[in-house]
Amino acid sequence: MPDTQLMPIPGQIDPVPVARDITPRADGRVDLMGLPKKRIAELLAEAGLDAKAAKLRAKQLFHWLYHRGVTDFEAMTDIAKTMRPWLEQRFVIGRPEIIEAQHSTDGTRKWLLRTADGHDFEMVFIPDADRGTLCVSSQVGCTLNCRFCHTGTMRLVRNLTPGEIVGQVMLARDALGEWPKGRMDFIVPDDEAEEASEYTSDGRLLTNIVMMGMGEPLYNFDNVRDALQLVMDGDGLALSKRRITLSTSGVVPMMARCGEEIGVNLAVSLHAVTKDVRDEIVPINRKYGIEQLLQACADYPGASNARRITFEYVMLKDKNDSDEDARELVRLLRHYDLPAKVNLIPFNPWPGATYECSTPERIRRFSNIVFEGGISAPVRTPRGRDIDAACGQLKTSAEKKSRAELDRLAEEKQAALEA
Repeated sequence: MPDTQLMPIPGQIDPVPVARDITPRADGRVDLMGLPKKRIAELLAEAGLDAKAAKLRAKQLFHWLYHRGVTDFEAMTDIAKTMRPWLEQRFVIGRPEIIEAQHSTDGTRKWLLRTADGHDFEMVFIPDADRGTLCVSSQVGCTLNCRFCHTGTMRLVRNLTPGEIVGQVMLARDALGEWPKGRMDFIVPDDEAEEASEYTSDGRLLTNIVMMGMGEPLYNFDNVRDALQLVMDGDGLALSKRRITLSTSGVVPMMARCGEEIGVNLAVSLHAVTKDVRDEIVPINRKYGIEQLLQACADYPGASNARRITFEYVMLKDKNDSDEDARELVRLLRHYDLPAKVNLIPFNPWPGATYECSTPERIRRFSNIVFEGGISAPVRTPRGRDIDAACGQLKTSAEKKSRAELDRLAEEKQAALEA
């Protein structure tokens, strides 16, 4: 059984993130996964190394952890053999535990993962001809209760730590077998490191990351920021910020910080163009309305025609898919002068869902209207539906009826009484 308590949530659309330390290990060792170079150096100094040695070892460890994907200190060939047992006694290089791995007929892969304290979450890898995208989770569960999303029916358990977030990227690269090959049997000064890195790297299959898995990333801002900084570090995973997209349902107060402190591409789960409809299907709209959200998008640092903001729009039959909705979407994006692209997402059904997917003809008509308005509006091809890995389908198995489901039932019962 999990040994942590649920996060206290004062309200379904405005939770207070709870600070939480990494689960202590029973053997007393410290997990280095998710830690930046500076923190690793501090831990080495606390363990007894002098400052100069701690800095050097931290640089070596950082390289092996994040650039080479090594989990065994014995494999770190440029660290003295006598030093490796010392590290092994004090530290560990962790990964989330893989509970189940599934393959879709279209090549999509989904992993059910478990934290050290026994909570389950999921990640998805989507291969394409010219890219490979990893969909990364930021929380165990979600509190936003978006009506079309299966993850929204889960209870929010807790935020994932930086190590658990970056650990998903590490696991994916493990599974894809794309860590660099070769040896580094020598210690070199900092200014000679680049010339000395004589090893080969296979072509990358994992080229892009989207923070679109379980949870709302901006309700776990600090941990998501710290994890993505490790992913973008040139000495580590070295993935360009232009290949990383963070998706939010509209946590307006955190959006500017996201642009300033992380600087990745922004995707916004819009899904409706009127207050009444968005209030229903994306309840955070009751706190931060469409106008506030679009103004925050217009102010997003770094947004430009070269780095457009992506608006996610799930197509729900007779709910948000009319010609009038399409024209209003164009009007809104034009009004706020947004460098925008719209991703039209056919609704992915799940057991108990109250919506249906718009017809292919209706989706094409909607797309054409938006295109005619001068805004790109491609239709996303559903991927991984047969393993419940498609957009809006992520939910770990064996979940009992959640707070979100109870909230829905209570709302529906109240509406029936008032009708």
